[in-house]
Amino acid sequence: MIIKYTNNERDLLARLMRAEALGEGGLGMLMVGDVVVNRVLADCLTFKDINTLTKAIYQSPGGFSGSNSSLFNGNPTSKERNLADRVLKGEYYYPATNSLWFYATSGNCRQNWYDQSLAGKYKKHCFYQPDIGVCPQVR
Repeated sequence: MIIKYTNNERDLLARLMRAEALGEGGLGMLMVGDVVVNRVLADCLTFKDINTLTKAIYQSPGGFSGSNSSLFNGNPTSKERNLADRVLKGEYYYPATNSLWFYATSGNCRQNWYDQSLAGKYKKHCFYQPDIGVCPQVR
């Protein structure tokens, strides 16, 4: 376990992973989970007071649009819970490894987004990371 969380928060994470990346399969969902955990770990930028999964998911402004999706409602499946467990145990996947932001696009990713550098793209999601040294807590 790399951050503290409750079972309710684990389910919240699983639901967000589903809402943000269901169409991108398990790996896409894992990457979304990586970004959420990174925001809890980060003590920098707009994430200084984000120290729980609940705060990360519902952060306003700057939270996740998936929390407003109908896919966010309802209980997670056992597969979705297992994916959330993997993220919470510390599994990281490039390009989400050090990322604090992502967005979905139907085209190419911008090289910079809100002054953050492109880490890479997976299917339709573009992932962005802070410059080296800005958020040392993020691996």
